[in-house]
Amino acid sequence: MNEVIDVVVQVLTKYSLITAFAVIGITVWVSYFLSDKLTRGWVHGSSIAILIGLTLACIGGIKTGGSKGISDIGLFAGIGVLGGTALRDLAIVSTAFGVRLDVFRKTGLTGILSLLIGVFVAFFVGAIVAYSFGYRDAVSITTIGAGAATFLVGPVTGSALGASSEVIALSITAGLTKSILVMSMTPFVAKYIGLNNPRSALIYGGLMGTTSGVSGGLAATDPKLVPYGAMTATFYTGIGCLLGPSVIFVLIRSIV
Repeated sequence: MNEVIDVVVQVLTKYSLITAFAVIGITVWVSYFLSDKLTRGWVHGSSIAILIGLTLACIGGIKTGGSKGISDIGLFAGIGVLGGTALRDLAIVSTAFGVRLDVFRKTGLTGILSLLIGVFVAFFVGAIVAYSFGYRDAVSITTIGAGAATFLVGPVTGSALGASSEVIALSITAGLTKSILVMSMTPFVAKYIGLNNPRSALIYGGLMGTTSGVSGGLAATDPKLVPYGAMTATFYTGIGCLLGPSVIFVLIRSIV
C-alpha cells in the first residue's frame, strides 16, 4: 500500500501543473458547495476559496519554512506556476472581452473621476492608518497607502521607493484584506447603491479598484456585470502603480 502511495505521489509531483489544476478545481468546488449549503450564497464561493488558499499557504509556510506558501511543497509546486503573474494577468485582461464599448464610452468623465477618486482616497486612507500606527517616513507611509489601493500596487510602489520587506508585506496584507472585504460585502450593498447595470459597475470598479474583490463581488451580484467592474478595476491598478511612486509619494513627502 505504501509503495502505491509513493508511486502516486511521484507521478503527481512530476506533473505538478496538472496536479495544481486538480487541487484548484477541488478547492473551488468545495468552496461553492460550502457557500451554497452553509451560507445560502450570502458568502460568495470566491471568498471562501481565498480563505482556504490563505490557510493552505500558511500551513505550507509553517511546514517548510519557505516563502512561497504551499508551492514550497514539491507535490504542490505547480500552484506557484498556476498562480503566477502570467496566468493572473491573462485572466484579468480576458475579462475585457465581455465589455460593450458603447457602454464604456457612455460612462465618460464619470468613469475617469471614479478612478482618480478611488485611487487617491485609498492611498490617503491607508497613509492615515500607517501614520496612526507609528510610521513617520514617507516611503513606508506611501507603500502601506498603496497596499490599501490594491495588493499589487503596494509591492510595486514599495519596490520602486526602496521600502523594507516588512513594510511591503504589510501593504500586501492591507490589499488582501480590502479584496476579501469588497468581495464579501458587494452582494449585501449592491441593491442600496444601485449596482445593477453596466454603468454603475464601471464606476464601482473604478472606486474600489481591487480586481479580484470587485470581480468576485459582482459575480455574486450579477455575473453579467463582472467584465465592466473588472475593466475599470484593472485601469485602477495601472493608475495606482503610476501615481504611487511619483505624484502621491511627492505629496505625502511634502506633508510628513
